[in-house]
Amino acid sequence: MPRSLADLVAQHLVASGRFLDDEPELAYQHARVARRLAARLGGVREAVAITAYLAEHYDEALTEFRAVRRMTGNHEVLAMMADCERALGRPEKALALSREPIVLQLEESTQIEMLIVAAGARRDMGQTAAAIQTLEVPELTKRTRADWLPRLRYAYADALAEAGRTDDALIWFHRAAGADQDGSTGAAERAAELEGLHFTDLDDEDDEDTIIEVTDEPEADEDVDADDDADDDADDDADEVADEDDADAVEDSAEDLDADEDLDEGKKD
Repeated sequence: MPRSLADLVAQHLVASGRFLDDEPELAYQHARVARRLAARLGGVREAVAITAYLAEHYDEALTEFRAVRRMTGNHEVLAMMADCERALGRPEKALALSREPIVLQLEESTQIEMLIVAAGARRDMGQTAAAIQTLEVPELTKRTRADWLPRLRYAYADALAEAGRTDDALIWFHRAAGADQDGSTGAAERAAELEGLHFTDLDDEDDEDTIIEVTDEPEADEDVDADDDADDDADDDADEVADEDDADAVEDSAEDLDADEDLDEGKKD
């Protein structure tokens, strides 16, 4: 591949990875451009498959995942392939993928994800009891900080809730919440719902209430200003009275002084 073309493909792959979490559709579009430029690269096809999966283009994602397995021999994509089959309304094919012998050789995280998908496929087929049984594995009680643990416990609790085993479901929702450090599963909220608790977001206030609060404040300020003006007027009146009293006192003092001077002159005479 020419250097200039390789750089262009790399730029689109970097952009795809950058938008993957927040804007999967945009990430998918960048990956598609990279595929148009370099369709024979397994890494490019895998990028298209993953972004298509996250953007919910399940049909195209499944096609790309198959190409990835054929081109690279990477079987870690099997769980996502099975989930695509579920999303396309084919739970039987999802179960068939979960039974492939190669699954036992995959990484632990991929095996757990495959269990979750298989249990979901059982529920899609109305086999809730079988879904619960599928998820009853030793890993449920494993002490680990792996990302798959809260997802596994949540899937188990959700299946229990669907089966009407509310008390058991509540226990496992709490256990899922305890392992879910960033709250990505929503297990705590599900537990609260089963307990009859309701959370209120204080940030979501009615606009009408906000307007009332804003319009009331100036009126309160006007009242305060009116009180201040009244106090100022009263102070001014008091000052005027005080000034008049001082003036009368000065005049009285002057009259007394004149009387004293007249008396002194009379004595001299």
